[in-house]
Amino acid sequence: MGITKSDLFTPAQNQLASIAKVLAHPARLAILQHLVTSKSCINTDLVQELGLAQPTISQHLRELKEAGLIQGSIDGTRLNYCINPERWQEIANGFQDFFQTYWNTETKSCC
Repeated sequence: MGITKSDLFTPAQNQLASIAKVLAHPARLAILQHLVTSKSCINTDLVQELGLAQPTISQHLRELKEAGLIQGSIDGTRLNYCINPERWQEIANGFQDFFQTYWNTETKSCC
């Protein structure tokens, strides 16, 4: 596979692509959905909820945290995670703007 030439694309395109890559894994989507509905989560709850191994969950949590989608805090020996609301809104706006461009064009179909 070749190297992606990110300098050929806008910062907005690169950022959306990066987030889309993080969201492209079903386990990460399941983690995010669980966090959205529970408002907070303890790492071990995710193991029981999703049925994945602890190291697998930890890897996915790390990816989500690096993307800024979630934030975590330490409570004794437990790690608690929740949605990062500012970043969540920023990403939602980015995808909304991207999808809205279709509706803002004169031609809705090329076929």
